[in-house]
Amino acid sequence: MNAPATTELPVVVIGAGPAGLAAAAHLIDQGIESLVLEAGPTAGAAVREWSHVRLFSTWGEVVDPAAEKLLAPTGWTRPDPATYPSGGDWADLYLQPLAETLGERVRTGAQVTGVSRTGRDRIVDADRDAQPFVVHVAHADGREERLFARAVIDASGTWATPSPAGGSGLPALGEKAAADRITYRVPDLKDRAVRARYAGKRTAVIGSGASAFTALAYLADLAKSDDGAGTKGVWILRRGISGSTFGGGTADQLPARGALGLAAKAAVDEGHADAVTGFRTEAIERADDGCLVLVGEDGRRLDPVDEVIVLTGFRPDLSFLDELRLGLDERLQAPVELAPLIDPNQHSCGTAYPHGHRELSHPEQGVYLVGMKSYGRAPTFLALTGYEQVRSVAAAMAGDLQSADRVELTLPETGVCGGAGLFDTPDAAEADSGGCCAPAPQLVQLGAPAPVGASAEQAPADGCCAPAPQLVQLGAPAPVGASAEQAPADGCCGS
Repeated sequence: MNAPATTELPVVVIGAGPAGLAAAAHLIDQGIESLVLEAGPTAGAAVREWSHVRLFSTWGEVVDPAAEKLLAPTGWTRPDPATYPSGGDWADLYLQPLAETLGERVRTGAQVTGVSRTGRDRIVDADRDAQPFVVHVAHADGREERLFARAVIDASGTWATPSPAGGSGLPALGEKAAADRITYRVPDLKDRAVRARYAGKRTAVIGSGASAFTALAYLADLAKSDDGAGTKGVWILRRGISGSTFGGGTADQLPARGALGLAAKAAVDEGHADAVTGFRTEAIERADDGCLVLVGEDGRRLDPVDEVIVLTGFRPDLSFLDELRLGLDERLQAPVELAPLIDPNQHSCGTAYPHGHRELSHPEQGVYLVGMKSYGRAPTFLALTGYEQVRSVAAAMAGDLQSADRVELTLPETGVCGGAGLFDTPDAAEADSGGCCAPAPQLVQLGAPAPVGASAEQAPADGCCAPAPQLVQLGAPAPVGASAEQAPADGCCGS
């Protein structure tokens, strides 16, 4: 079968999550046809896997403008923009209606297994750029198919590839054998069976981001409930505790995100979790009673735990893109032009600089990684970032470079000073305790979540430092981020 002319082909979008569906909406807005391929059974399948988790971004920050424009004629109205959706809300009230509006442009149960240039593997130069892309798809019913595309936007996210417990980036020895007692997701403690798994048990939580904060807050809430007596968390940190360990507190311009870290601090302060610092997991051993013993690279052996929750971030699956010529950063596995803007080894305070199609491009013209996947292994991705990315990419594909290059995105800062990659440097402790980071939080009572989005006047004068955060006393687990740390991530979780 000969491939049709490139100009007659759609843009193939991989993933029907927030960024992928927004990409389709922006392409329609530009008059470009698209085809969205989703491996899961429904749109937003990855988001639905953390449906119990509440985003730390509001409805006003997780709905794409082009998508809202597309939805408006159907009678759809955005929920209260000041309220916080759960992952389930986001999927049911926004992603699914958007997918239905896109209609046959969205195909579910369609797993992309490979992408290449038609008739050209990655070695061949001759006439390469003139060839359309070929996308191999495995359908849920066992069928295989190949589709042709003028361009490919990979918005498949990172949810399916969580990072392991091992401190070296590899699975700890024994980690796979202990899989029956390990999860890489924030548990849904409202589910009766899941709740029984952790109630009254000793659980290790490995990680230091928003997902770990959430898990600690959930376990603390369980410990204080009637059916959770004896529940105990053991928080495993690869570095020491410092002024930024619990996030930015009230210095975070997303108050719900700041409250999340403070809820984790409360879990430790109130004795519902013990912190183990400077511990890099080398092995996970099975004790005689079936419990797990974590062994550190320094030889330390922790007391046995019943369960382990590994929340050490995510990484991109690049296997099905192996025949494409991608330009990826050696550290983050993010596009080389984007990586310096988001590298935690170089940046602090959670600031992500504006970027668009140019920073997302690759040596293989017509290929873009967007959404959570564009960040590779970097943290703190927000849905707003993905929406601006796909707007710029769609404009570039339409030939409107003036619009594509006009990237005007200002993201809320985390209030945290010192990127994750900086904490192991010799002067990290001194820098972290100095002028940029805040003193210990103070406890205050809050009756309801604070509104999101600090104004410029509320932001610290230098864009980083802030007064002492206040510890939020929460009656229930704090809202969690639609950041990529979950999916993502606002993403998310994807985001």
